[in-house]
Amino acid sequence: MRPGPLAGRYPAAAAMVVLLLVPYLGLSSALPSVGPLISQQLHLDSQTITLARGLANAGYAVGTVLAVQFAQHLPQRRMLLGYAVLLVAGSVIAASATGPKMFIAGHVLQGLCTSLLLIAAVPPLFLDYPAEKLRWTAVILNLCVFGAVAAGPLVGGVQASFHAWRPLFWTVAGIAVVGLLMSLLTFQDTPPADRSAPRDPAAIGLAAVGSVAAFWGASQLLTHRFLDPVAFGPLAGGLALIVALWIYQYRARNPLLTVRSLASTIPVAGIVVAVCASAASTSAIALTSAVLPHRYPPLQQGLLYLPEIGGAVITAIVFGAVFRTRLIHYFVLAGMVFLAVGILVIRNAIPPTTVITLIGSALIGVGIGASVTPALFLAAFSLPSRSIQRVFAILELLRAVAAFMIAPILLHFATTVTSFPTAAMSTTLWICFGLSAAGATAGVLLYALGRVRPPAPSLDRWMDGREPAWQSPPLLAAIRHARAEPPQAEG
Repeated sequence: MRPGPLAGRYPAAAAMVVLLLVPYLGLSSALPSVGPLISQQLHLDSQTITLARGLANAGYAVGTVLAVQFAQHLPQRRMLLGYAVLLVAGSVIAASATGPKMFIAGHVLQGLCTSLLLIAAVPPLFLDYPAEKLRWTAVILNLCVFGAVAAGPLVGGVQASFHAWRPLFWTVAGIAVVGLLMSLLTFQDTPPADRSAPRDPAAIGLAAVGSVAAFWGASQLLTHRFLDPVAFGPLAGGLALIVALWIYQYRARNPLLTVRSLASTIPVAGIVVAVCASAASTSAIALTSAVLPHRYPPLQQGLLYLPEIGGAVITAIVFGAVFRTRLIHYFVLAGMVFLAVGILVIRNAIPPTTVITLIGSALIGVGIGASVTPALFLAAFSLPSRSIQRVFAILELLRAVAAFMIAPILLHFATTVTSFPTAAMSTTLWICFGLSAAGATAGVLLYALGRVRPPAPSLDRWMDGREPAWQSPPLLAAIRHARAEPPQAEG
């Protein structure tokens, strides 16, 4: 196939990535604001809306693994075009839905295709351009993932203030169409990544069944008790399957996902921080936003989270400045500190006042932007760049599970069925604080026990595809070294 007229041009490729990733990521955090309008017009109850969100998040989790499998054996850019077409189709179906089944199908397709596009479109933006472009790619990725999520509550609040939800969904569909057009204009036919890679239906099956079951169970907590079999059974079973996937891939001789290769100090620390930060931030925002509708109209609710957008933008810019230096390690730690402080600020007033919410959302926005994506790069730089698709797949699967599954569980214990806070609200926010503090502490301890002196990444070496950007010491290297030293003889 002939290349598109904008093939090889970095600004056009970057614009394509933004247009394809932003729609669903922003919509996922805007949906709570417009959910009541969708329920009223499509005759859905709150449980069905929550189920639609849960299944869409499950599709996002599954798509990360599915995309890696497809990329190894099928022409990558042709697959990207197919994913973009499906994203447009899903967006149109959701926007034009006339009933529950149509809406759920469209929204789930949006979630699935977004993760497929993330794995297909983002790695080429890293690897197909000179090393000096990596800084901009890191900033763009940070803004795509967390800038869009931070903007969701404001966009949803604005749309809800007009008492309509379809314009938002049609706008999302329009953005997806432009993204499809850009994927055609920037098209460069590329071969499969690695035809010798395994075809692993077992890994895909574990990821698919585990994610769908776990997110289904978590969504049922809106109207069921935690130990109710319809909620607890799928939730526990799904998590067990995801753990089984992790163990299976770690033990496999030729795995689809690079689990074993990530088992050293720096990538493990990055994964722990990213998972803890995602779980803590998403849960804290969900807990506070659940009680705001009883105090503020939709537009004001969205404006209360405007500082979160500013925090995400600022940290993305700072991330670009420290990206090539050893400060990236300290930047991640600072993000976890900001996140923990932001959660404490919100916890001190339940329900939060206007000032408390503004301050807390700003701190949380800084914390998210400075911790999650930079921590993922700590893991990615610890392996050769040719493994980046597989690394991103396992990291996004874990991040999605942490971000979108723990929040419904904590929300279940913190509020009544009418979303009024109970005495457990303060406790659950303490749990969010504990997650952020534990992530920061674990990262510091892993570095100390691994005898890591934070290095600057060697991006030119990493771009070559055969070596990591730095050498990551084995886990607990200090303890292992101490045990290996023979005892000294006395006298």
